[in-house]
Amino acid sequence: MPDRSFERVTGSSTRTLHTLSVLVENKPGVLFNVANMFRRRGFNIDSISVGALVEPDLARMTVVVDADAKILNQIVEQLSKMVDVVNVKRLDPVRTMMREMLLIKVESSDPMAREEALRHVNTYHGLILNIEPDSLIAEVTGEPETIDAFIELMKPIGIMEISRTGVTALEKGRLKL
Repeated sequence: MPDRSFERVTGSSTRTLHTLSVLVENKPGVLFNVANMFRRRGFNIDSISVGALVEPDLARMTVVVDADAKILNQIVEQLSKMVDVVNVKRLDPVRTMMREMLLIKVESSDPMAREEALRHVNTYHGLILNIEPDSLIAEVTGEPETIDAFIELMKPIGIMEISRTGVTALEKGRLKL
């Protein structure tokens, strides 16, 4: 299988990130066991999101890892061996829709800064969730690179807080996990 990944530029480095879709039993302790496997093996999770499926006894974990091909194969092997894991699939970024949600609170006591923040949120098709005299909270959804770019635009305005959901992803077409 060819190496399928996406790159994210963070600071001065470029990282190669791989997205895994992990179908698991939807029961207590599974997320802990998966995260603990990563910890025991010394693998780092860049992003993880979990949600129940239409079948309430199953859940999908979308896990993003920064790994070379050897480490990625080890991660897939170790996940596949776990009792509560039903299936593991590496997602092809060309065939995959990836999204992440960002909540961001920015300084807005200066009217010009507030106007610039509102313009950026509008450009990124975001939503304004709250406006206070000294701050505003916005929601922006998009690919991880889009979220990164939006954050960079907002830094000069004055970011007070951010919260990111982590990546969630599905492959296009009839392919499924």
